[in-house]
Amino acid sequence: MIGFLVPHPPLIIPGVGGGDEIPATRMAYERAAAEAADYAPDTYVIISPHSVLYSDYIHVAPGDSADGDMGDFRARDIKFHVDYDRELAAKIVGLAEERDIDAGFEGERHPQLDHGVMVPLHFFDARRVVRISISGLSFIEHYSFGKCIADAAAALGRRLCIIASGDMSHKLKPDGPYGYAKQGPEHDSYIEKCIRSGDFRGLMNIDPALCDGAAECGTRSLIMMLGAFDGRAIESEVLAYEGPYGVGYLTAVFRDRGEAPGLLDYLRNIFLR
Repeated sequence: MIGFLVPHPPLIIPGVGGGDEIPATRMAYERAAAEAADYAPDTYVIISPHSVLYSDYIHVAPGDSADGDMGDFRARDIKFHVDYDRELAAKIVGLAEERDIDAGFEGERHPQLDHGVMVPLHFFDARRVVRISISGLSFIEHYSFGKCIADAAAALGRRLCIIASGDMSHKLKPDGPYGYAKQGPEHDSYIEKCIRSGDFRGLMNIDPALCDGAAECGTRSLIMMLGAFDGRAIESEVLAYEGPYGVGYLTAVFRDRGEAPGLLDYLRNIFLR
């Protein structure tokens, strides 16, 4: 298994932006996509904060396939299509139900692909996909659901690439689109430091109030992906971080380096006591 944390700024796609506004992120995306292609996954799991969002339920996209375009960003001619891995999606949902995690195929309101999925698709050659939303559920429930993803893939013999789509803080600069809050750079610095050092216990212990104050949209995507690596040794590498427009764009890769003690029991003791 291999995983990536990637941002989803539409302007990185030529035709929406010029494609060169955030050069470090673009180059990091290209490195990530090349590494994923070398890994040759059977299925890409893409976790997006801009898919169907519920406060108490993790939504998994149903059906055989989906399409989308960048019409919301005045580029309707830029189109995307994916086929869904229905067998893997059903196995993930089945395991979540067995483990009392509120998740499933119900309540799809917008079947079209969202930009949290389409921006990664511009770089990654993801033909077969499982598309998953985040939710308002707790960090530990997102982590536990990530474990369902990995266990389902193992049961079906799927070689998996997980893409955690999400931007960091939207409040890095006073002249940015969302203004400035001191929690913005604090949040991004903390997440980047944890990834660089491999301190995933520390990352899981991030203060939710810090996340809220930073107005981020990627922490739960990242935590769900980390749950898929539970019981595995992770080699993590930050490929790029920049925030020129007041929004943090962090790109990182997570490589499976074999068995290791899992965090799930420790986290349950911390979060559910």
